[in-house]
This record gives sequence, C-alpha cells and structure tokens, in this order.
Amino acid sequence: MHHLYGRRGPVVDAHHHLWARSRHPQRWIDPVTMAAIDADFLPADLEPLLRDAGVEQTIVVQSVPSEQETVDLLATAAREPLIGGVVGWVDLAAPDIAARLDRLRAADGGDQLVGIRHLVQDEPDPEFLDRFDIRRGIAAVGRAGLVFDLLVREHQLDAAVRLADDIQETAFVLDHLGKPALATRDIGAWARGLSRLAALPNVSSKLSGLVTEADWRTWAIGDLAPAVEYALDVFGPERTMFGSDWPVSLLATSYPSWIETVSELISDLDEDGRAAVWRGTAREVYGLKATPPIDNQED
Repeated sequence: MHHLYGRRGPVVDAHHHLWARSRHPQRWIDPVTMAAIDADFLPADLEPLLRDAGVEQTIVVQSVPSEQETVDLLATAAREPLIGGVVGWVDLAAPDIAARLDRLRAADGGDQLVGIRHLVQDEPDPEFLDRFDIRRGIAAVGRAGLVFDLLVREHQLDAAVRLADDIQETAFVLDHLGKPALATRDIGAWARGLSRLAALPNVSSKLSGLVTEADWRTWAIGDLAPAVEYALDVFGPERTMFGSDWPVSLLATSYPSWIETVSELISDLDEDGRAAVWRGTAREVYGLKATPPIDNQED
C-alpha cells in the first residue's frame, strides 16, 4: 500500500471524536459558524482517512458529559479494530466514582478505557480544579490506572499546574497544548503556564486542536510554529503526541492537510523524536495494546 504522506511509519491518532447527534446531541455546535461539523461523524467516515494516512490506531475522546456516551464509545471500540482506546467521561464529583469506573470497565469494550476527561474549559468556576471533590475524583481516576486528559484554556493553566503537582500519582495529558491564542499570536502568558506544567514529569501533551485556535480561514504553518516549537522544547517529543481532533479540525483543515502540517512542524526532530510524536508517546502514556504492523515506511 502506498501512503500519500511520506515515510513516517505507523501513526497513532491520540485524539478524535465520533458522534451521532440523535443519540448524543452536540449542543456546543453552532450550526451557523460551525456548519462544517453540524453533522454525524461515524467510524465509516473516518476509517478511509486513517487508512490513507497510515494510522494504525486511534483514541476516541468524549465530547459530551455523559457516561452513556462513554458506554457507547467503548462498544464502538470493541467492534472497530482501529480504535485502540477510549477517553471517556465520568462524574468526577460522584462519591461512588470508583464504582462508576468499575462499571465502565465491565461494559462491552471496557478493557479499552484508557482515560477520563472533563470539559474543564467550559467551567465558569475559576477554582474548579482546586475543589476537594473534583481532586478526589481525579485521584480515583489515577488509582484506577487511567490517564486524566486536561482540557483547559490559558487562564486555567495555573490551576492545572497545582492539580498535577499535588496528584503526582495520576498521569495527565494536556489536550491541544492548552489552547494557545494562535489567532492573535499573543502566547506569552500561555508559554509561561506551559513551561510550569511541563516541569512536572507526570504531564504529557497533545499536538492537536491547534488550527481551530488560529484563524480558521487564513491560518498558515507559520502561525502555529512558535507555539509548537516551544511546546516541543519544554515537553520534549517523548512527552508529545499527535492528535487530529477530527472532526472539529474540519472547521479549519482536512485530515490529510493536518498530517502534512504536523510533518512539517516536527521535521527538525531526529528520527526517534518524530517516532515518539507519531506513535511512541501515545502508546506509552495510554498503555495501548500492540496492533499488527501496517504497510508503511519509517522516515
């Protein structure tokens, strides 16, 4: 099989979504400004893109705060060979969170639960991550051997630092590099917060969701490069992983274009560094099970 996107070796896409709106409404989608994603996105829509890009494994991530969505994503993962893991949702404040995690793991496909995420970016309480009940829940996620995905904005990075520093037995992954303000290129405060977070050894990062933080219509690689270079400098490729954020990324780019963009953004890394970003970091952090090799060549 010939892959269009170069000889980079197999890829792990550590961040994408799937949804059927009749079952799990995506109320955050504005049908006017987000018309490109105001639709259902199912495994059959994604699979040909993955095959063409040489993606051997993916992680599907929750998009609504619903344990039932997580159950459905686990069932999807059980029947879709390309899905290697699920980052789901659970009520972090629930007193019985450990039992809830056990129930998810007992569900169909439950062995593919690799992490939990909460939409912290949407929480109006600036002290949300400092709350005792939330921290108790996140600690329970870590004790269950699961990763906690941090979805935060720039102004929440300091709280994320306090959280990850205080709960060092939990592994954290920063989604979308913490959403730097790429549209305005004002990334000074973000960089300061990111460097503090990267100083903690239990935190990794996802090279994902960046084009939608830039200008959707006019972005160029040069708009992304300063933030990506800084993130790679402070985290290192061994704590940085590729993610597409598909289909949200369709607001600003295509799947093939994002693969090509990341290829250029990480082109200065050595072979081991590129391999870490494309697959090694995600496999290690999320504990993904090995998959049969695909026909693609290392660059």
